[in-house]
Amino acid sequence: MWLFGRKGASGFSYSSTAEEVTQGIDGSGLTAIVTGASSGIGTETARVLALRGAHVIMGVRNMAAGKEVKEAIVKEIPAAKIDAMELDLSSMASVRKFAAVFSSSHLPLNLLIAGHFLLTSLLLDTMKKTSRKTKKEGRIVNVSSEAHRFPYREGIRFDKINDQAGYSSLAAYGQSKLANVLHANELARRLKVSVILMNWNEIDDLVMDEEMVNGLFF
Repeated sequence: MWLFGRKGASGFSYSSTAEEVTQGIDGSGLTAIVTGASSGIGTETARVLALRGAHVIMGVRNMAAGKEVKEAIVKEIPAAKIDAMELDLSSMASVRKFAAVFSSSHLPLNLLIAGHFLLTSLLLDTMKKTSRKTKKEGRIVNVSSEAHRFPYREGIRFDKINDQAGYSSLAAYGQSKLANVLHANELARRLKVSVILMNWNEIDDLVMDEEMVNGLFF
């Protein structure tokens, strides 16, 4: 029913805002990493988490843009605890560097909003340690899309990931979102087996902003 603007079982619909969904939640003492935080959904996620008292680490590819977002959030929320760190998810070296720098900070990690297989893997031990120490359930959030139903005909092209032959931007996007879903399902299975206070969520990104749509057509 949410598709038509009606509230679902959660009490919210697709038109509900992040502030409405988190009303009454106290994030004080929690540390969250939000990737893609310099624009769109990532920016709003970082802003509302900071509003609710969480210490937000923004993973951004463009540090200048990240700094602008941070300054805007602090201007609106003077007490916000928010930092920007360089992170290019298309570079494995950048992902490893980000994880190493964060780990060396010895900060706890309660919430990871990323959807990147390597980043999740590198930070998983930190999340497990945090949940054991605080007795608070950690949470990993992957942002997927209904587009995961429309990858290449053969599914994920494991042997042709970088092959330009037969390339389709739409199918490639669907492939990436299918990979998100498969990764998250396997992660959920393993975490249940490990009996760690962790939870996994997958969000369908049904409404794409202009920047994302433009990126699909080139």
